[in-house]
Amino acid sequence: MASLQDIALSAFINILSAFVFFVAFAILRLQPFNDRVYFPKWHLKGIRSSPRHSGKSVTKFVNLDWRTYLRFLNWMPAALRMPEPELIDHAGLDSAVYIRIYLLGLKIFVPLTVLAFGILVPVNWTGDTLEHLDVEFSDIDKLSISNIAKESKRLWAHLVMAYIFTFWIYYTLYKEYKIIAAMRLHFLASENRRPDQFTVLVRNIPPDPDESVSEHVEHFFSVNHHDHYLTHQVVYNANNLAKLVDRRNNLQNWLVYYENKNTRNPDKRPRTKTGFLGLWGETVDAIDYYTAEIEKLLKEEATERERLVIDPKAIMPAAFVSFRSRWGAAVCAQTQQSSNPTLWLSEWAPEPRDVYWSNLAIPFVELTMRRLIMAVAFFFLTFFFMIPIAFVQSLANIEGIEKVAPFLKPLIEKEVVSSFIKGFLSGIALKIFMIFLPTILMTMSKIEGYVSISALERKSAAKYHLFILVNVFLANVIAGAAFEQLNTFVNKETPNKYPVIVGTAIPAKATFFITYIMLDGWAGVASEILRLKPLIIYHLRNTFLVKTEQDREQAMDPGSLDFASSEPRIQLYFLLGLVYSVVTPIFLPFIVVFFSLSYVVFRHQIINVYDQEYESGAAFWPDVHRRLVIAMIISQLTLMGLMSTKDPKHATPVLIALPILTIWFHKYCKSRFEPAFVKFPLQDAVVKDTLERATDPNLNLRSYLQDAYVHPVFHSKDTEQPVAIDEEENNPLVPTKRNSNRSTPGGSKYGSEVGSETEY
Repeated sequence: MASLQDIALSAFINILSAFVFFVAFAILRLQPFNDRVYFPKWHLKGIRSSPRHSGKSVTKFVNLDWRTYLRFLNWMPAALRMPEPELIDHAGLDSAVYIRIYLLGLKIFVPLTVLAFGILVPVNWTGDTLEHLDVEFSDIDKLSISNIAKESKRLWAHLVMAYIFTFWIYYTLYKEYKIIAAMRLHFLASENRRPDQFTVLVRNIPPDPDESVSEHVEHFFSVNHHDHYLTHQVVYNANNLAKLVDRRNNLQNWLVYYENKNTRNPDKRPRTKTGFLGLWGETVDAIDYYTAEIEKLLKEEATERERLVIDPKAIMPAAFVSFRSRWGAAVCAQTQQSSNPTLWLSEWAPEPRDVYWSNLAIPFVELTMRRLIMAVAFFFLTFFFMIPIAFVQSLANIEGIEKVAPFLKPLIEKEVVSSFIKGFLSGIALKIFMIFLPTILMTMSKIEGYVSISALERKSAAKYHLFILVNVFLANVIAGAAFEQLNTFVNKETPNKYPVIVGTAIPAKATFFITYIMLDGWAGVASEILRLKPLIIYHLRNTFLVKTEQDREQAMDPGSLDFASSEPRIQLYFLLGLVYSVVTPIFLPFIVVFFSLSYVVFRHQIINVYDQEYESGAAFWPDVHRRLVIAMIISQLTLMGLMSTKDPKHATPVLIALPILTIWFHKYCKSRFEPAFVKFPLQDAVVKDTLERATDPNLNLRSYLQDAYVHPVFHSKDTEQPVAIDEEENNPLVPTKRNSNRSTPGGSKYGSEVGSETEY
């Protein structure tokens, strides 16, 4: 069990690590040859030019102005200087609202810390219960509720503070939800024209024996949305073509590499082997080999592209349907299109850069089965992962390591080594386990078939949050605490004292999470700003693959906010802070430091580095709010369980109202604010359409939307475009090739023997 000395050693290691990261960043970011690594966003916007274009030969690469090194922390106030409206214009609403999650953490936990240290810490410290119990404890545990005697009047301080904390969090969450809902509506009303404002994704289009998918879509929407339908783009299964394009791009990189190599040493032609990664196979001229391979792939691409255009099986029963107005798109996206609720399923189309094209090729009928299989797989992943988590917990105490490796006993019993193991090793072991998890969960979400990157990230975040809840929190708190006190359970205490021991051990587990917060939340956040991996990759690309300034632009990797993994980790800190706010108040300053440091670091990254892949208008906030409410309920139930071992007569009746009130609060906020995140008000759509017609009466919307939802692999090639009904069409009858004189939108079983074209 970690003591104050162990925590102090861990704090020293992580503070030193964070300081080293900041100093390294301060030095590296000032060097001109790193400018595209640490300020890529400004380069992408065309506002910042490379310092290497000017100056003497040395200063093109190295900053020789020693005065700039003295202000190595000036990036912190600079990150806080940009106002929020300007930040939204610069980085988008998603990024600005993501930063507000950290700000919300400060709004919640700074007042809680002040109150807890003013009231609860003195109350806990002056108790003497632990000294009279035969359990393991440290000085930190004396600052927790474990040090309060059973049925003591001091417990009323904790009960009252639990209600004060809860109502403060209600107020903060409500105000934040209200602010962000207003920000979203204002953003949607004021943002520039985008294709997704006029477009709906329609899936599960029923087959028609007489019409192609494109003709069927045109006929259906010309009939049912006659005054508003404009055009559509059918969805091609272009996954094979995309793979060919990726392979060609990879070979093109190798060709550029060998051409650069040949330029540096023209007397010696570069050679390579034809096997895997050039490790084996026949030795050939590298430039000729890759040139020939690229030509082969270009021919395969042309063949595959022609097949996609003429093969009906390559067209999926889905289409992007565009309308003449935002109002028309909103009506279609938010209503049922057919009497059969499983056909003609409509939803708002993601913006073009948000579309995950590979999953559009998945037949809609497969989605339910895919998601069922992934749900079962996720269940087993979550609960079988407890095995390595239990092993991590065995490393958190010296006795566990001595059992696994008895030959290390003389070493680990040394004071410095023992403190390192208790205060640092257990946290880093858990961190390593968690590194590989986001990739696994994202792969599972892709298999489930979600068609936008934003949806993939939100679904992956939901899985990651549940996984962290079960394996990081519940497994470590409950199983870990029980394992630590196992000897006391078995040998020393009578059964009627078991609940008291469990109630004491659970808050004692706070020391493990303190070490984890310092590692992941202090040093981990500080390492984010250094961008070591993008730095190395950029210079490798710049050395071997860059020939022109355009190549250098492409070598930049600005990255983006990884919502799928970062937001659930933030939720873990919210959960830990809420659970231990009343139980172990000494925990709270570590949480405040995390949110403060993260707010500054990620604000800097959003301003200078990250380039978001998409813009969802903060559609993720209802998920953030819901997970915070879940954290509140867990903290309240945990406190009820703990207090039942302390004062069951008074605690349970007093605390039972808290989770009930929290559920009611969530339902109220959901009904009050969530519609702004899932629906687009028709009133706002009409206002925006009217303003656009007044300010841009000559807008050719058909031309604007023509190529917006064409698969990226077709952008550089001519492709067959669907023909839409002309805007000047006055004929109320819609021409169709269907061999039926019924006006039903779906295929009819009553076929006509006459195959001529009919009109409706």
